[in-house]
Amino acid sequence: MSLWRVLALLMLLPATQTTNAGVKVRITQKGLDYGRQIAIATLLEKLKTIKVPDLSGAEKVSPIGKVQYSLTGIQITALGLPKSAVGLVPGTGISLSIGQAYIRMHGNWKVQYLHIVKDSGSFDLFVNGLAITSGIGLKSDETGRPEVNIASCADSISSASVKFRGGASWLYSLFSSYIDKAIRDTLQKQVNAVLKGIIILKVRWKRKEPPFSAKTFSLPPLASNMLYIGVSEFTANSAGFTYNNAGALSLFITDDMIPPSSPIRLNTRTFGAFIPQIAKRYPRMMMKLLVKMVKAPSITFQQNITTIQASGTITAYAIQPNTTLSPLFILNVGVSFSSLVYVTGVKLSGTVSLNKMDMTLGQSYVGPFQVKSLDKIVLMVLKMVVIPKVNARLQQGFPLPSIGKMNLVNTRVQVLKDFMLIGTDVQFTG
Repeated sequence: MSLWRVLALLMLLPATQTTNAGVKVRITQKGLDYGRQIAIATLLEKLKTIKVPDLSGAEKVSPIGKVQYSLTGIQITALGLPKSAVGLVPGTGISLSIGQAYIRMHGNWKVQYLHIVKDSGSFDLFVNGLAITSGIGLKSDETGRPEVNIASCADSISSASVKFRGGASWLYSLFSSYIDKAIRDTLQKQVNAVLKGIIILKVRWKRKEPPFSAKTFSLPPLASNMLYIGVSEFTANSAGFTYNNAGALSLFITDDMIPPSSPIRLNTRTFGAFIPQIAKRYPRMMMKLLVKMVKAPSITFQQNITTIQASGTITAYAIQPNTTLSPLFILNVGVSFSSLVYVTGVKLSGTVSLNKMDMTLGQSYVGPFQVKSLDKIVLMVLKMVVIPKVNARLQQGFPLPSIGKMNLVNTRVQVLKDFMLIGTDVQFTG
């Protein structure tokens, strides 16, 4: 897991700096503290994987002369990050600092001097005062999408000492300063590589601009959760706009989609009871209905109330024996729904229920008839087929900004004027 994923939702903050953001995010101190704990645990695991390469060289040591040495099999035996802090850098991003860290290592040494004298033993390396500072810069590109860059990545070691055991350990003490520097330089490179390797963010934020703008809204000053996400009417309506443009808000309804227990069937006999000319022109034929939105639905948020207004058409067809579809009529339908919204995992889900329906005749291919006579049939189709289909899709959910392996816990959803507020804690699973 990336060190910074726990704080990655802050990548949405640049969007909140504009007056009319579609989504606003606030991370609280509780969220920052949790992020620091996850970051330190991640960094500890990564630092344990450091592999210090074998070191070898030659130094002139008085009075012996040239001494060839090698340090091999260096392994970490202890590691600690006792002091750490995380915070926001105004106008820049996030910073993480670690102080008073230490690393203990163990390895083997070999030496050869005077061309024929060889010796070996073990050593312990003590690195103290390891300081790490790192940060990411957060901004948005020209389209408003979040971008991340590594703003800083540095580490320093205040002291590193080597204790040699066995053989001519006294000899190593004569040039331990050379070895100390070689190990310190190598270790700093390894730590720096670990830091740069884990400052990786994967935030997916896809959008297509709708032909309407966002209203101004502000998040209330709450702090009981780690994270607060404000989803405006603009964002909800943008989803409807996108689905409608993709043709996803249309549905063919056939008789096999009507519950078997229903006395009303999609055939010319049933509809002929209300519109006799249908049964006369198309006797004993099955029918098909096409429900289609004529424009994107409109979603409004008021205190504790979510309302969806939708305008569409219902086109009825008779299915000829050769499967040709013969149009019968087109109804203009306006419906109002109430919606219950909730969060499951990292998705925003919901259900809808019908408030009211208005219906007028758009076009008839079978002559004039009273539209009101079809009210019960259309209501039945809406309640038995259309609404369950809509709810099945809504219950699948629409993804919130995605960040690695993340669970939202203790989630609360409030519907306020012009926006929906999601308060949640964050829990990472690996």
